[in-house]
Amino acid sequence: MSDNNNKLSLTTRIVIGMFSGIAVGFLLKFLFPESVLVEGYLTKGLFHVVGQIFISSLQMLVVPLVFVSLVLGTCSISDPSTLGRLGGKTVVLYMITTAIAISFAIFAAVLIQPGSGVELQSDATFEASQAPSLAQVIIDLFPKNPFSAMANGNMLQIIVFALLFGISMALIGKSSDRLKGFFEDFNEVIMKLVVILMNLAPYGVFALMAKLFSETQFETIFSLGKYFLLVFSVLILHGVITYSLILKGFTGLNPWIFLKKMREVQIFGFTISSSNATIPVTLETVTKRLGVSNKVGSFTVPLGATINMDGTAIMQGVATVFIAQVYLVDLSIADYAMVVLTATLASIGTAGVPGVGLIMLAMVLGQVGLPVEGIGLIIGVDRLLDMTRTSVNVTGDAMVSLIVAKSEGELDKDVFNDQNADLKERDISEQL
Repeated sequence: MSDNNNKLSLTTRIVIGMFSGIAVGFLLKFLFPESVLVEGYLTKGLFHVVGQIFISSLQMLVVPLVFVSLVLGTCSISDPSTLGRLGGKTVVLYMITTAIAISFAIFAAVLIQPGSGVELQSDATFEASQAPSLAQVIIDLFPKNPFSAMANGNMLQIIVFALLFGISMALIGKSSDRLKGFFEDFNEVIMKLVVILMNLAPYGVFALMAKLFSETQFETIFSLGKYFLLVFSVLILHGVITYSLILKGFTGLNPWIFLKKMREVQIFGFTISSSNATIPVTLETVTKRLGVSNKVGSFTVPLGATINMDGTAIMQGVATVFIAQVYLVDLSIADYAMVVLTATLASIGTAGVPGVGLIMLAMVLGQVGLPVEGIGLIIGVDRLLDMTRTSVNVTGDAMVSLIVAKSEGELDKDVFNDQNADLKERDISEQL
């Protein structure tokens, strides 16, 4: 690569790729709105192929990275009670932040009233999937076949199997040293693959953004402008203000340093719209740039990608109030409390994949007697909001990881405060 590229940080290159893709997408949409050649060879051709290869490459690393990192982290914990304490803190913190997120969203929606006076007719339909019972969620935590769980990307089952595997390695003592050495070497290889992929990210981000913005129907967004802007604003405020206050209150760490180091992860989350697919980048940033030990980060990050849905909870809160206002249904304080409780509990066992928020929203609406078909009103604008709330979700994963690591004495403050931590190791552009 050229010297100019070497002078640009990875974050800068990714940002350039993102905004360049947005600009190209806009130009293609407005200059060639009906062009078969542009659609066939660029939008659904080159951009689609490059973007999907990039996403598939990230997803390729998720299962081996989560399994290997979590096994290593678990087998280094000699006291099983420590693991229980670690898990308890993590789950409680994730549920608290989710409850705060949806409460904030409901308050903002009741105050702003995005659905007041709106008369919309939508041709979109949404058929609600049956949400699993709590008993079934607990049963499904334990895999019948761990290899099947890995093949299907069932993150909760992978986490449980990795925890049991790591605990077993810790219990057999020195006999596991050779196996532990293998996992350590395997982990180094996977993390190097993450570094390589991150250096190629600007091209993948460009292709994804160009395709998305050349296909987005902005007329729908304009018709739901008040709803769209409210959800977007609450997401940003929660991701910046709420997380900063929580982080400062629990750890005393500088929120500005945290947010600055999280920019790459946030862009990845925004582009890919999947917490699970962003795990390799999130974990690399949490452990290498924020100073969280691997034994904590390897547990909190994959678990957060599965059960921490603050961004999704915000959408559910605003959407519930919006739909109630459109259909002229008055919700009581008890109804709002039920929405908060349902959305918080529903976040457990929810897979971090695109579009899952709409499935869980159907469950929330059913709890307060609102028509599920009202989801059809907001489907048209949910794609861009889904991207934004994924950025919020991954930010929350990292924030909770820092709090848990600090409470367990597993946080390296020198690494956290070092603005250039891990940048030299990750900048392999001269080798590519």
